[in-house]
Amino acid sequence: MMSKAMVMTIAMIVMVPAPVLAAGCLKGAAVGGVAGHFVGKGHAVAGAAIGCAVGHHRAKVAARQQPAPPPPRK
Repeated sequence: MMSKAMVMTIAMIVMVPAPVLAAGCLKGAAVGGVAGHFVGKGHAVAGAAIGCAVGHHRAKVAARQQPAPPPPRK
């Protein structure tokens, strides 16, 4: 059986912040969570998950449509 200190150590390692690469996810999750909440009981989490995926997709499409920055001058 794991000791309490070992469980806490594993929990802290898992919760270490990683670089966030999901552009648009938070905004989409917020919108999806609200929409899911109005749909019915238990749909807020599903709406947030789907909203995150859609928001990330839309942010990626928008990033592709922006012109590439000019190359640096020497």
